[in-house]
Amino acid sequence: MMKGSGECIGRERCEELAKSSSFYRKVYSEIEEIGWEPLRRLGGDLTFFSFQIFDKKGRAHNLEFQLNRDYPNSPPSVSADVPYMFTLEWSTSSRLKDLMYQFQKHLDYLQEFWSVLDDIDKSLCIVDAKQPSRASAIRRIHAGNDCILIVHIDFKDPKSLPECRFIGPVPPATHMNSLHMLWRRNSKKWSKERPFPENLECILGTELPKPLGLQEEENQQQVECGICYAQFLPTDEELGARSGTQTDYTCENISCNKSFHSLCLTDWLRSITTTRQSFDVLFGNCPYCSDPVAVKINNHLKPNLLIS
Repeated sequence: MMKGSGECIGRERCEELAKSSSFYRKVYSEIEEIGWEPLRRLGGDLTFFSFQIFDKKGRAHNLEFQLNRDYPNSPPSVSADVPYMFTLEWSTSSRLKDLMYQFQKHLDYLQEFWSVLDDIDKSLCIVDAKQPSRASAIRRIHAGNDCILIVHIDFKDPKSLPECRFIGPVPPATHMNSLHMLWRRNSKKWSKERPFPENLECILGTELPKPLGLQEEENQQQVECGICYAQFLPTDEELGARSGTQTDYTCENISCNKSFHSLCLTDWLRSITTTRQSFDVLFGNCPYCSDPVAVKINNHLKPNLLIS
């Protein structure tokens, strides 16, 4: 990085070289136009350097330049962490700031593509140990049971159905064959209106593994009761053995998966006129997703005990 003393040394070197030839003077003046703050690397002869540019979502991108000595008669060679490079518009009167402008417009065009990739990286378990490159349109996703789902995102239409293939144990396991069959059968269910990870789970009919950090966050959310919003019941002798206990009932709908204290859920179901009782079991609907729930009544507690 060219910051602090390093930036000063680089600038002083540029100033020194700028005195020696028209090439150095031109390159120096054009770097001045762009500014020294985004400069990240600088070659000793000013034929190579890179700038850091931020897109609309705050993602950092490095744009590298390689210049020939007859610059600007020949255009710079450029490279960056993008799935493909834009077609450079260049003439002998062009300057480096014009190239920077073209690159910024290229970044704007790729925003939806990177938003889809960010959604995948944030929501699903990616095989790659390091952060995948922003230049890659491929993601290798854990699909459970040693099966990996490889998707290729179309950068021109990133929300469309991706190219997909499965890899796994040899010979293929039942799980992989099942996923492959579901993909072929349900591909028409793909909707551009849904988030990419949700589309994958809808087609495959299963919940895909989540990143470790997200799993921990979801687990933390699940231990809080969806009715009283506390992790533990109050410490109260009237609650008997349940005094101070944590959530012990979870909605079976995997899209909901909300946790409750069975005591809180009992009190909530009793307040709903549509709840039915058969012997010591209450039958009703989840407060969040409305799927059927059934909770056993603890007859050792006061029947109208409310938890706040």
